[in-house]
Amino acid sequence: MKVGAPARIVCLTAETAEILYALSAGDRVVGISGYTTWPPEARQKPKVGGYTTVRLDKVLALKPDLVLAYSDLQADAARDLIRRGVAVITLNQRSLVEILQTIQMIGAIVGKPADAERLMAMMEAAFGQVRASASRFHHRPRVYFEEWDDPLISGIRWVGELIDLAGGEDIFPELRDGRSASERVVQPDEVIRRDPEIIVASWCGKKVRSERISRRSGWDAITAVKRGRIHEIKSAHILQPGLSIINGLQRLHQLFSAVQGNA
Repeated sequence: MKVGAPARIVCLTAETAEILYALSAGDRVVGISGYTTWPPEARQKPKVGGYTTVRLDKVLALKPDLVLAYSDLQADAARDLIRRGVAVITLNQRSLVEILQTIQMIGAIVGKPADAERLMAMMEAAFGQVRASASRFHHRPRVYFEEWDDPLISGIRWVGELIDLAGGEDIFPELRDGRSASERVVQPDEVIRRDPEIIVASWCGKKVRSERISRRSGWDAITAVKRGRIHEIKSAHILQPGLSIINGLQRLHQLFSAVQGNA
């Protein structure tokens, strides 16, 4: 008996939709997360809720033969869908290697292994180009990446790895293995003590307020604040573990390049 690949797929996070479109399988996407921004044509698909606010009724109405979810934060939605007889694959990539493995896995699921290998090679080439450029830096700036502002949460593993590739030095490397946000909470005084030369913030879907960062008690002593080096990178470009992290990597590299000779 010949068995076909899934034909009706609901993506509960943005990166899986982006990957499917890049695999020339966008026609199989029947539902998306409200946070999906790329490619633009994906935005025309029915939206089934936000990251942690999945609408089961909307998902079920689309009659998917596969739902792609992400991490423990969508565990309840995955459980409820499974109880209703829906096939669910919950991904949990937290590093650059795991992001590549996820592309390979999705390619296998939809019968597009060669396209997946092509995407992986493209990403690895982009990593290599930036790494080679950063190797010529005479100074690797100290970087504080802020994923959330209350409490302060430092970057997840793939963000720390992007900082390394782009030519910076993550000031909280020991926290990047924390798989939950609660394991990556940092104290304001410790940020001051480690004195980042650049602050990069991406607040999980809400606009970064640089003035609020600079006004924190005692932060006027931080080099990044004194020199006006507080920058935002859109969440879609660095906090969605898929193809778009290349945008975040390139932006980080631009920021680190700009301080060479002005450390």
